[in-house]
Amino acid sequence: GIGDVVLPLPAPIVEALKTGAEEMGQRETFRGYGPEQGYDFLLQAIAEHYRSQGASVAPDEIFVSDGSKCDVANIQEIFSLDSLVAVTDPVYPVYVDTNVMAGRTGPADQQGRYGHLVYLPTTAENGFDPPFPESRVDLIYLCSPNNPTGAVMSRESLARWVAYAKEQESIILFDAAYEAFVREPGLPRSIFEIPGSREVAIEFRSFSKTAGFTGTRCAFTVIPKELCARNEAGERVALHALWSRRHTTKFNGVSYPVQKAAAAVFTPAGAAATQANIDYTMENARLIRESLTRVGYRVFGGVNAPYIWMQVPKGMTSWQFFDRLLSEAHVVGTPGSGFGSCGEGYFRLSAFGFRENVQEALDRICTKLPA
Repeated sequence: GIGDVVLPLPAPIVEALKTGAEEMGQRETFRGYGPEQGYDFLLQAIAEHYRSQGASVAPDEIFVSDGSKCDVANIQEIFSLDSLVAVTDPVYPVYVDTNVMAGRTGPADQQGRYGHLVYLPTTAENGFDPPFPESRVDLIYLCSPNNPTGAVMSRESLARWVAYAKEQESIILFDAAYEAFVREPGLPRSIFEIPGSREVAIEFRSFSKTAGFTGTRCAFTVIPKELCARNEAGERVALHALWSRRHTTKFNGVSYPVQKAAAAVFTPAGAAATQANIDYTMENARLIRESLTRVGYRVFGGVNAPYIWMQVPKGMTSWQFFDRLLSEAHVVGTPGSGFGSCGEGYFRLSAFGFRENVQEALDRICTKLPA
């Protein structure tokens, strides 16, 4: 399905949420409007988490929000409508759709591609390593670990993109919502682990999949103070100040109890409980990957990400496979063509599910629809 989580919030997070709510019920500890950027206790915890990952982020460069989906959608508002945007293909649809809604893309062709977007084919043939645009662009959306393919960009690949963006004076919009699922050592979790990235990148992260906050809602965006873009006059403009104005004008902040819960993710008890849920999900991913491979499917992802990107049987479109999967095995997934034309012929499965349901779905697929 859409990749919603099923495991309940870990106990240390629930306790923090309850404590925050109880404080709101006492005269001495009640809080009204909070700082739009986020409370200091959460900003400090996030900054320290970055430091533990080898990235330098200051607390006042962090903007707490109610979801990274909102942030990756809203960020384009601070850029000109004539900005040229590059996206990978396949791609998380929000990057495309919000630029369409803004009037930046022009009409779509018969393949569903928009004339004013630049598409970067990111497929098995190139190892899911997105190629550079053939000509200069202003904004580049990158997602690692990737939704939908489950691929992770290497440190070397990210370094090349940072160098490219510096040379071209482009801005990288880096979606790291699934960074907590990276298992293999040496793979970057943040673009800010790469030297020079603070001059070219914005990063988005989320508590949704990491800590089960899909129904609780909390995320954050990092915009370094040295990051600039040029205006129509060719002058360099600091994006941190520009986004701060947009954020504080249109958003009143995440509720205090939810921020208390988010901060608990970074405590020793919260981190351990959160990691246990991640481990559960990634064991599901292993089962899906190995089971499908065993019955002949070509499978990608599921090693450092909670998504499995499987090739559908030859001669079938992704929607035809969806219909067969639903009608014959009574299992639901996401057709790859929904992520772009390069997603045709593929299918996305999510590892977010209860183990017994995942195993039942695999039994049905392997029995009724082996490749």
